[in-house]
Amino acid sequence: MEASQRTESSKKGSGISASLGAIVSSLVTMGCCLPLGFAGALGAAGASAFLQRFRPWLLALSIVLLGIGFWQQRRARLCAVKRSYLSAVLLWTAVVFVVAMIIFPQQIAGFIADHLSGAGK
Repeated sequence: MEASQRTESSKKGSGISASLGAIVSSLVTMGCCLPLGFAGALGAAGASAFLQRFRPWLLALSIVLLGIGFWQQRRARLCAVKRSYLSAVLLWTAVVFVVAMIIFPQQIAGFIADHLSGAGK
């Protein structure tokens, strides 16, 4: 009984970690599109040029992690493991973030830069 509870909790945790990993890697792709003033304010003026080289790889990593998350959710359903509501919400939130970062990277970076630079005033 104890081993099955550990397996069930590790399956839930792995779905959540894949979703969070996809969200983080999709947000990191935004570094290439940030204006240099915003990057300089954060103390990372070279982040934009550095991350631009890795943008396709980070987006691919995001898509792979989403695939892993969906596969883990499907496997949990086939094994009759109760899925947590949090893991489903995080997975679909990750899908929205990744698709938005693929389609609108410059607009999202501009929106965040405008709002963060205005917050300091």
